[in-house]
Amino acid sequence: MFNRIRAFFNPEQFQGWGKKRSYFEGWYYKIINASETKAFAVIPGLAIDDGGKRKAFIQLLDGRKKTSEYFTYDGNKFIPRSGKLDISIDTNRFREDSLELDLPNVKGKLSFVGNIPWPKPIYSPGIMGPFAFVPFMECYHGIVSMDHSIEGELNVHGEKIDFTDGKGYIEKDWGRSFPSAYVWMQSNHFNQSEISIKASVAKIPWIRNSFVGFIAGIWLKDHLIRFTTYNRSRLRKCQISRDMVELALENQTYTLDILAHRDHATELASPIHGVMEGRIEESMTSTIEVTLFNKKTKKTVFAGIGKNAGLEVAGKIEEIIM
Repeated sequence: MFNRIRAFFNPEQFQGWGKKRSYFEGWYYKIINASETKAFAVIPGLAIDDGGKRKAFIQLLDGRKKTSEYFTYDGNKFIPRSGKLDISIDTNRFREDSLELDLPNVKGKLSFVGNIPWPKPIYSPGIMGPFAFVPFMECYHGIVSMDHSIEGELNVHGEKIDFTDGKGYIEKDWGRSFPSAYVWMQSNHFNQSEISIKASVAKIPWIRNSFVGFIAGIWLKDHLIRFTTYNRSRLRKCQISRDMVELALENQTYTLDILAHRDHATELASPIHGVMEGRIEESMTSTIEVTLFNKKTKKTVFAGIGKNAGLEVAGKIEEIIM
């Protein structure tokens, strides 16, 4: 019980203490080298099916080659530590400030410096805000680091790749299943340094009904500007086509306009009632045009194009188009 309570207020930590069935939890480590020629996503996690069978997994997405690999392990190979983000899966280890990979043909260690977490006051623990206190949500979300630099190297299929001075991003999900319809995007590669954006829109089941929920945050040098369902922001537009995704959000002070250009995507496994049998597609080579406008000063605060963008469009998208 103590582990569960402590983890609740620290979303980056393992949340699945005491979970017996129909549960998944996974972390998403995005790593891009300094020259931006190599881009990978490493996704470790745990899945528990309806019968209580546990299985650990690590997915590796090569964003440039547009390939993915999926490694599975017995559930007893998944070992979480209490009080911090520190997960072992067999001889692989994942922490807030590092990862160590010992996969077939993929080995090495990376360290992360200057992590920028999403704020987590006690009344709003993480990106979910007050929805974190709702016990029946289908899927919960957390941001571990909006932006950080990388040190170290990996050997990937015989090629040594130096990630020193590259950039990274870390987030996570946990619950029963991914939403039936959602769009997710992220980039921290703008012409200006210390800029990072993350935005998602999803269909959220709610008791016997549902609603379209959204979370977006843009990190500008030293502060985070948020647009969320729970902070009186509005989603004014969500348009999705084969080539692009267009979002328009507004809070009391700012408007945020996003135009994401879709690129060819790669298939990944996703959870359905704790089983990794769903399929989604993610691109790591999309671009995101961002314009942040201050309604009070009538000035554009930021305008730029994010490269190396992660972008997923999944499910029955007509349910979230508006």
